[in-house]
Amino acid sequence: MFYSSQAHELREFLRDKLGFRGTDVGHGWLIFDAPEADIGVHPTDGKEAPSGTADISFYCDDIGQTVRELQARGVEFTQEVEDHGYGLVTFFKVPGGFKVQLYQPKYAK
Repeated sequence: MFYSSQAHELREFLRDKLGFRGTDVGHGWLIFDAPEADIGVHPTDGKEAPSGTADISFYCDDIGQTVRELQARGVEFTQEVEDHGYGLVTFFKVPGGFKVQLYQPKYAK
């Protein structure tokens, strides 16, 4: 679940820029299909994120190719790809004034 001050624009971004398919459940409220997911639990001391914070990341098989494809659709990335140990990581902006992580895992899926 995303909470956004620009919910309509974020729904369009997910559909048009990221290519997610969804169902309109009425009045433009799109519920998107997510074909696969992982759940991780990260420790926090409250400095990076308060306890109870939920964060969404998207993963891909080839981060270089995925970044190029998304940039061609107008997606704005906030940093270069970095090696975070568990995977190759970058972030992109979404409507509502926040960013989402994109990563290519190094672990076996």
